[in-house]
Amino acid sequence: MRDYIIYTDTCADLGADMVKELGIECYPMNFTLEGKDYANYPDGREMSFHDFYERLRAGSMSSTSQITSVAFMDAFRPFLQAGKDILYLAFSSGLSGTVDSARLAADDLMAEFPDAKVIVVDTLAASLGEGLLVWHAVQQKNAGKSIGEVAAWAEQNKLNLVHWFTVDDLNFLKRGGRVSGASAMLGTMLNIKPVLHVDDDGHLINMEKVRGRKQSLNALVNKMEETAINPKDQMVFISHGDCWDDVEYVASEVKRRFGTTQVYLNYIGPVIGSHSGPGTVALFFLGTKR
Repeated sequence: MRDYIIYTDTCADLGADMVKELGIECYPMNFTLEGKDYANYPDGREMSFHDFYERLRAGSMSSTSQITSVAFMDAFRPFLQAGKDILYLAFSSGLSGTVDSARLAADDLMAEFPDAKVIVVDTLAASLGEGLLVWHAVQQKNAGKSIGEVAAWAEQNKLNLVHWFTVDDLNFLKRGGRVSGASAMLGTMLNIKPVLHVDDDGHLINMEKVRGRKQSLNALVNKMEETAINPKDQMVFISHGDCWDDVEYVASEVKRRFGTTQVYLNYIGPVIGSHSGPGTVALFFLGTKR
């Protein structure tokens, strides 16, 4: 059996230490801020995550772009040349066309390397939801599963990877077309905070509205209580848009209410943060359904 690597992208929002610990490869997605292009590396080498959010708070606008198939081919080819297969767990097709570029690259590379496998899984996930699926895939690999077995596991379990988000600034959702301008203005005036999730098609959906920041943070944990599978014993990931106090509060509530001991916190990177904005908090876990 050929050796293989697990590859993902920085929309998984895994920190540099976690990427190293898991032994995976992570493609840096791109963003543009104030007319300058940056690569979103896990270690924030081109722009720190805090600096990115400070610029958004100051009124800067950030945009993102899709990775090309040629870029994926250039990234994947050295591993195939070294005799390794690739399992790429990709950012949701419901939020980006990047997975289509990866599939084109995979087809071309398998024609170039007939003995190789390049398997692309559309995670239908985002941020540390994608990252948590990657984490579980690595556990499967470390248990001796083949590339095909791990890919099948990811396909079978990805819709049990539950995402719950809340945002602090409705204007970023307005920019992305998630709420109307009038709703954003009224919600801001009334201190209304949305609670959102990623559905089975990988789209970000507004599920309910609550009044006040603390209520929205508590709502995330309440949602976890509804569907989480053995919350005490599973790994839980929580990401945030430069709001450490809030994400630590959610982590403490998860630990207090469910006895969970494995909780990983990290920034929402600039690619997703361009659309969610500062103050976003997102909770991810395995559940009975999304």
